[in-house]
Amino acid sequence: MLDRASNASPLPPEIARRRTFAIISHPDAGKTTLTEKFLLYGGAIQMAGQVRAKGEARRTRSDFMEMEKDRGISVSASAMSFDFDTWRFNLVDTPGHSDFSEDTYRTLTAVDAAIMVIDGAKGVESQTRKLFEVCRLRDLPILTFCNKMDRESRDTFEIIDEIQENLAIDVTPASWPIGMGRDFVGSYDMLNDRLELMARADRNKRAESIEISGLDDPKLAEHVPADLLGQVREEIEMARELLPAFDRQAFLDGTMTPIWFGSAINSFGVRELMRGIGEFGPEPQPQSAEPRQVSPDEAKVAGFVFKVQANMDPKHRDRVAFLRLASGHFQRGMKLTHVRTKKPMAVSNPVLFLAADRELAEEAWAGDIIGIPNHGQLRIGDTLTEGEALRVTGIPSFAPELLQGVRAGDPMKAKHLDKALMQFAEEGAAKVFKPMIGSGFIVGVVGQLQFEVLASRIEGEYGLPVRFEPSQFTSARWVSGPKDKVEAFVNSNKGHIAHDNDGDVVYLTRLQWDIDRIERDHPDLTLSATKEMMV
Repeated sequence: MLDRASNASPLPPEIARRRTFAIISHPDAGKTTLTEKFLLYGGAIQMAGQVRAKGEARRTRSDFMEMEKDRGISVSASAMSFDFDTWRFNLVDTPGHSDFSEDTYRTLTAVDAAIMVIDGAKGVESQTRKLFEVCRLRDLPILTFCNKMDRESRDTFEIIDEIQENLAIDVTPASWPIGMGRDFVGSYDMLNDRLELMARADRNKRAESIEISGLDDPKLAEHVPADLLGQVREEIEMARELLPAFDRQAFLDGTMTPIWFGSAINSFGVRELMRGIGEFGPEPQPQSAEPRQVSPDEAKVAGFVFKVQANMDPKHRDRVAFLRLASGHFQRGMKLTHVRTKKPMAVSNPVLFLAADRELAEEAWAGDIIGIPNHGQLRIGDTLTEGEALRVTGIPSFAPELLQGVRAGDPMKAKHLDKALMQFAEEGAAKVFKPMIGSGFIVGVVGQLQFEVLASRIEGEYGLPVRFEPSQFTSARWVSGPKDKVEAFVNSNKGHIAHDNDGDVVYLTRLQWDIDRIERDHPDLTLSATKEMMV
């Protein structure tokens, strides 16, 4: 992550109070439930939804697609903005399922910190590890929330050791759990010497907080069962001896993570975690761009599109570009330059999100995420500025791991299918390749579940049943090199050549041997598994 110089002047107060962060985890660790409780504490909703609840209680705000509601998983990143204490939180809930990891990777380019949610019984799982590595590539500060402590979970030291060993990061306890499973009564706030007690009766009730003066305070015995009290005193003394104390600079550098223990479904530990983000989390950070980086305190507005979501409101066939503001004070109606097309663009109906709900944004500051409804002008990677030709860098596009042909159930509606596929390609939901030889399209995704989501969305949003068919190809690589060499290569390999929705040349492969042969026979060309979405 780019650091502001230590001698830089303080940010304007409105920017300094912003905290823009994502939540990452393995599927089913409780990420969406935690998001709901954030909104509850921020006063944004009256009752938190639960992914596995019944009736009204099931309506989570961050899972707004029909498929998300049916399956109880998140398949699309969603953004939410709300106030908590003196801070303005911009929270991005990301898909935990590995089939949607590309959406998550791109989202992580638009945040300044991440919350890693782990399950107290399962510890560090495979998808958590993958997403953590992406955070590490960007040196993102990470706060850890160990969830589900009200169920049977592993020993606290064992959980901390596993995080330290698997993720090679120092862990410092911000709170310490008292008991676990049925005996879980709450936690000891190690940063503020407070006892936090969990109310099991009402899941939407905030935890009771009791100020104490250290572990010897007799008030502890009034609230903690005697058999647990001795154990917790001993564990906390050991933790203070064996584990590093909280160091904010190490946290901001991405080398240390503070960990809170709690139960999101019982609203426990959430408020302390939110205070941790507010007090310790980074202010909006500089953004890497060409030809220079963008600092959040610059007067002129600059921002970049990290996500495009189509048909958030099926009644209006809309497309909303999610724009992270990198600098300046944006006001509704401003004319900004769309750097890729060099055309001015009046942003007259920008929106702030509460997942699928939205309200008009009269203003926004560096660090905020706003939505810009548009009809296809904005793509992932686009930069909007007040005139300067800046291009934000570092937003990746990955080669798909699964390729299939696609056909409309009704051949007369092939044109509609073309339009739908282009829309999803620009949204980043799939790669769409047009082969040089033959008709139709080849669709590429990272995981099998994405094909199901695409088929469901094309039918639901366009009234167009489709079927996916096996393809002879197994992977795709973007081709780059001197123009004459690329043209000669294309002409001699037409059966393997396609173009993506940007018109870039793609080489479709069946075996790793194909890639090795091209690299050997065409040393001037580069076959790349990633493409930077810088336009």
